[in-house]
Amino acid sequence: MYEHRRSPLLPVRLYYIRLARHAALAGLVVLVSLGAGMAGYAYFERLGWIDAFLNSAMLLGGMGPVDAPKTPGGKLFAGCYALYAGLVFLVTGSILLAPVVHRLFHRLHVEERNQ
Repeated sequence: MYEHRRSPLLPVRLYYIRLARHAALAGLVVLVSLGAGMAGYAYFERLGWIDAFLNSAMLLGGMGPVDAPKTPGGKLFAGCYALYAGLVFLVTGSILLAPVVHRLFHRLHVEERNQ
């Protein structure tokens, strides 16, 4: 997926394409996670889709749920989804930063070889 350290630095145009692909993947992860959260809140807490969206989005954003869960299943789901949302935050951040960090390290290796 990434160029080898002995390969030349990726042209800027291709680098921007790589950034866009990573952003699309991160967006897909967030959308799938949001959909799963909405479905869970709708099933376990019998929330409407707008309220389920709000609770899921708030958890994915790190704010916490708006409606406190009332059913035992809803409480278990909300707890598990909150843990999952924390992981999604880390994963999407890593997906977005991976090409930037790789390019930085690759550039340092290219400059090291040219000296």
